[in-house]
Amino acid sequence: QVHLVESGGGLVQAGGSLRLSCAASGRTSNIYTMGWFRQAPGKEREFVAAISWSNTNTAYADSVKGRFTISRDNAKNTVYLQMNSLKPEDTAVYYCASRRGSWTIVLDPTMYDYWGQGTQVTVSS
Repeated sequence: QVHLVESGGGLVQAGGSLRLSCAASGRTSNIYTMGWFRQAPGKEREFVAAISWSNTNTAYADSVKGRFTISRDNAKNTVYLQMNSLKPEDTAVYYCASRRGSWTIVLDPTMYDYWGQGTQVTVSS
Protein backbone atom coordinates (compact mmCIF):
# COMPACT_ATOMS: atom_id res chain seq x y z
CA GLN A 1 0.00 0.00 0.00
CA VAL A 2 1.19 3.50 -0.88
CA HIS A 3 -0.20 6.51 0.96
CA LEU A 4 -0.15 9.86 -0.87
CA VAL A 5 -0.74 13.26 0.68
CA GLU A 6 -0.99 16.42 -1.40
CA SER A 7 -0.39 19.95 -0.17
CA GLY A 8 0.17 23.44 -1.53
CA GLY A 9 -3.17 24.26 -3.06
CA GLY A 10 -4.92 27.57 -2.51
CA LEU A 11 -6.36 30.70 -4.05
CA VAL A 12 -4.23 32.69 -6.48
CA GLN A 13 -4.85 35.41 -9.02
CA ALA A 14 -4.51 34.75 -12.73
CA GLY A 15 -0.88 34.92 -13.75
CA GLY A 16 0.30 33.77 -10.34
CA SER A 17 2.12 30.63 -9.26
CA LEU A 18 1.65 27.74 -6.88
CA ARG A 19 3.72 24.68 -6.07
CA LEU A 20 1.95 21.48 -5.18
CA SER A 21 3.67 18.70 -3.26
CA CYS A 22 2.77 15.06 -2.94
CA ALA A 23 4.47 13.04 -0.22
CA ALA A 24 4.44 9.27 -0.51
CA SER A 25 4.74 6.79 2.34
CA GLY A 26 4.27 3.08 2.84
CA ARG A 27 5.49 0.66 0.16
CA THR A 28 7.27 3.33 -1.88
CA SER A 29 9.26 0.61 -3.63
CA ASN A 30 6.02 0.02 -5.53
CA ILE A 31 6.21 3.46 -7.13
CA TYR A 32 7.30 3.35 -10.77
CA THR A 33 5.64 6.48 -12.08
CA MET A 34 3.74 9.33 -10.47
CA GLY A 35 1.25 11.65 -12.01
CA TRP A 36 -0.83 14.71 -11.34
CA PHE A 37 -4.45 14.85 -12.41
CA ARG A 38 -7.16 17.42 -11.90
CA GLN A 39 -10.92 17.50 -11.80
CA ALA A 40 -13.08 20.58 -12.20
CA PRO A 41 -16.74 20.61 -11.15
CA GLY A 42 -18.90 18.76 -13.65
CA LYS A 43 -15.90 17.48 -15.60
CA GLU A 44 -14.01 14.24 -15.79
CA ARG A 45 -10.66 13.79 -14.14
CA GLU A 46 -7.93 14.75 -16.60
CA PHE A 47 -4.21 14.15 -16.91
CA VAL A 48 -1.91 17.05 -16.09
CA ALA A 49 1.65 15.71 -15.83
CA ALA A 50 3.60 12.58 -14.96
CA ILE A 51 7.15 11.57 -14.17
CA SER A 52 9.02 8.30 -14.12
CA TRP A 53 10.52 7.42 -10.76
CA SER A 54 13.69 5.98 -12.30
CA ASN A 55 14.74 8.43 -14.96
CA THR A 56 14.03 11.89 -16.30
CA ASN A 57 11.03 10.98 -18.44
CA THR A 58 8.12 13.37 -18.08
CA ALA A 59 4.87 14.07 -19.87
CA TYR A 60 2.48 17.00 -19.86
CA ALA A 61 -0.99 17.78 -21.06
CA ASP A 62 -0.97 20.23 -23.95
CA SER A 63 -2.95 22.70 -21.86
CA VAL A 64 -0.14 23.06 -19.29
CA LYS A 65 3.01 22.65 -21.39
CA GLY A 66 5.39 25.52 -20.86
CA ARG A 67 3.60 26.61 -17.68
CA PHE A 68 3.76 23.59 -15.34
CA THR A 69 6.81 21.58 -14.34
CA ILE A 70 6.78 18.22 -12.60
CA SER A 71 9.77 17.11 -10.57
CA ARG A 72 10.61 14.60 -7.89
CA ASP A 73 12.86 14.12 -4.89
CA ASN A 74 13.40 10.39 -4.50
CA ALA A 75 15.13 10.80 -1.15
CA LYS A 76 12.01 12.49 0.22
CA ASN A 77 9.57 10.30 -1.76
CA THR A 78 7.97 13.51 -2.92
CA VAL A 79 6.77 14.75 -6.28
CA TYR A 80 6.14 18.41 -7.03
CA LEU A 81 4.09 20.35 -9.54
CA GLN A 82 5.28 23.89 -10.11
CA MET A 83 2.45 25.85 -11.71
CA ASN A 84 3.22 29.21 -13.28
CA SER A 85 1.12 31.63 -15.32
CA LEU A 86 -2.01 30.18 -13.83
CA LYS A 87 -5.31 30.71 -15.62
CA PRO A 88 -8.89 30.57 -14.31
CA GLU A 89 -9.39 27.38 -16.32
CA ASP A 90 -6.72 25.70 -14.17
CA THR A 91 -9.17 25.82 -11.26
CA ALA A 92 -9.78 22.27 -10.06
CA VAL A 93 -9.04 19.75 -7.38
CA TYR A 94 -5.56 18.41 -8.07
CA TYR A 95 -4.72 14.80 -7.26
CA CYS A 96 -1.46 12.93 -7.29
CA ALA A 97 -1.35 9.27 -8.13
CA SER A 98 1.22 6.52 -8.31
CA ARG A 99 1.53 3.57 -10.62
CA ARG A 100 3.33 0.30 -9.95
CA GLY A 101 4.85 -2.27 -12.20
CA SER A 102 5.88 -0.16 -15.19
CA TRP A 103 8.19 2.74 -15.88
CA THR A 104 6.08 3.72 -18.87
CA ILE A 105 4.25 7.00 -18.41
CA VAL A 106 0.55 6.70 -19.13
CA LEU A 107 -2.13 9.36 -19.23
CA ASP A 108 -5.11 7.19 -18.36
CA PRO A 109 -6.09 7.70 -14.70
CA THR A 110 -7.48 4.16 -14.51
CA MET A 111 -3.93 2.86 -14.92
CA TYR A 112 -2.84 4.38 -11.61
CA ASP A 113 -3.05 2.39 -8.42
CA TYR A 114 -2.94 4.81 -5.51
CA TRP A 115 -4.41 8.28 -5.12
CA GLY A 116 -4.15 11.16 -2.71
CA GLN A 117 -7.11 12.99 -1.26
CA GLY A 118 -6.70 16.02 -3.51
CA THR A 119 -5.93 19.69 -2.97
CA GLN A 120 -8.03 22.59 -4.25
CA VAL A 121 -6.51 25.12 -6.62
CA THR A 122 -8.60 28.19 -7.38
CA VAL A 123 -7.45 30.81 -9.86
CA SER A 124 -9.34 34.08 -9.85
CA SER A 125 -9.60 36.30 -12.90
